[in-house]
Amino acid sequence: MTLLHLRDHRGDGRPLVLLHGAGRSLVDWDTAATALAAVGHRVLAIDLPGHGRSPDLSPWDVPGVVRLIAETLEAYEVPEAVAVGTSLGGLVAVEYARAYPDRTRAAVNLDGFWWGRPGEYPGAERVGKSLRSSAGAVVPPEYIGQQVAQCALYGIPAGPAEVAARAAVRPLPDGSWQMLPERSAALEMYAELDRLGALGVTRWLDGVRCPLLLVQAGKPDPLPTPEWFDDLQVRFARGLSAELTELARVRPTVTFTSVDATHAMVQEVPEAVAELVSGFVHGLSG
Repeated sequence: MTLLHLRDHRGDGRPLVLLHGAGRSLVDWDTAATALAAVGHRVLAIDLPGHGRSPDLSPWDVPGVVRLIAETLEAYEVPEAVAVGTSLGGLVAVEYARAYPDRTRAAVNLDGFWWGRPGEYPGAERVGKSLRSSAGAVVPPEYIGQQVAQCALYGIPAGPAEVAARAAVRPLPDGSWQMLPERSAALEMYAELDRLGALGVTRWLDGVRCPLLLVQAGKPDPLPTPEWFDDLQVRFARGLSAELTELARVRPTVTFTSVDATHAMVQEVPEAVAELVSGFVHGLSG
């Protein structure tokens, strides 16, 4: 049995399993996890395969990822949990709920939505190419400082930003850093995101019967970006909001809301995220 790296934040009450985004680690959840454990939740955060301190998975595919999550939770004697994820982790949380309905009381997806069906949002394919071009790269020693400087634009304090940046990469003997997951796994990961995204959000969520909280970032990223990407972000945000609003209207198990934060909401406004997740979980019946 292969177990993923897990951090047990303790706490009492209904278990929550927290999942991070692509190229990140469970450290991103530290502040929010502490807040959740303080208000009546058993909190466990997991490094996804090939990320942080977890072992690799080959091939890196979603069915394999959710199986490893299930095996890890079983080893920790957690028979049922609410799956909570941000970005990539949000998609995985939904897929975990689909694969293991008897083990998943509910799922929370924090801005984990890929770029729509092929051709739905022109320009999205350029994002995919850009992500693939840097997937699993070896980056120079100054990378950590650059990450901390970028985080400052989001209002993320330097201390937590540096800890999280270091946890998401592996140091190399020459002082450079290996981004995770490594290139072959990262390319497989993006292929999985393309596969799920090609369904479109509404169709993708078909068949997931547990309560779902779907959360959209309310602010664009503050990093300087080309005009075409700014336009893509605006069109995608409007389209996604309209689609999720309609989905919540016709499916009583779906709750949709937005947060006044960027895609990096878990680090940017961890207390607000914890309050939102806790309120949703405490409102579940049974």
